[in-house]
Amino acid sequence: MTRPDQLVFVVGTETEVGKTWASAALLRRWRTEGVNVSARKPVQSFDPDDPAPLDSEVLSAASGELESAVCQFSLPVPMAPPMAAASLGVSAPTLDELVAACSFDDGVDIGLIEGVGGVYSPLADDGHNLDLIERIAPDRVVLVADARLGVINAVRSATIEMGDLTHVVFLNRFDPDDPLHVANLGWLRDRDHLEVTTSIDALASALRFF
Repeated sequence: MTRPDQLVFVVGTETEVGKTWASAALLRRWRTEGVNVSARKPVQSFDPDDPAPLDSEVLSAASGELESAVCQFSLPVPMAPPMAAASLGVSAPTLDELVAACSFDDGVDIGLIEGVGGVYSPLADDGHNLDLIERIAPDRVVLVADARLGVINAVRSATIEMGDLTHVVFLNRFDPDDPLHVANLGWLRDRDHLEVTTSIDALASALRFF
């Protein structure tokens, strides 16, 4: 794969925590600064009856790229990609194919790759997000988590599995007026000594200047 100057991988503690929203917001923020960005969602699965835009559509609009460049494998069944492929009677992509789908053009300052679901969610016939992360070796991993009750266990579980990978936690939907959200943030920062951000501006800065 052609590697950008900086490579970021976005994964969640689980599905529906706002990975695509955060990824798109990051891309838009960087573009306003004149940064040459590029996005890849190597595989996605979706509900064809859901009127919401596809992740690839959201990311391509945010990065200014063609949707076909952002996503190589798109499966219209709301299951994990290899399960969706099996239900459609087609071959699921392999890790090798997903690595190839994460190639970038020359001259990209920041490349962003978005996974599927949580760290161990299957996204290939022969692997999960963490397998792809280890193959790609990004400069930074963004772990997106919902700030609600249960986030401490979810974040701890995911970051332990990521080991020495350099990561930053983004607490999505953080409400500074919610005592639980504030307590969760403090615990993750003070007890677990994690780098945690709660705004896109702070996240964008953390990722650009490491």
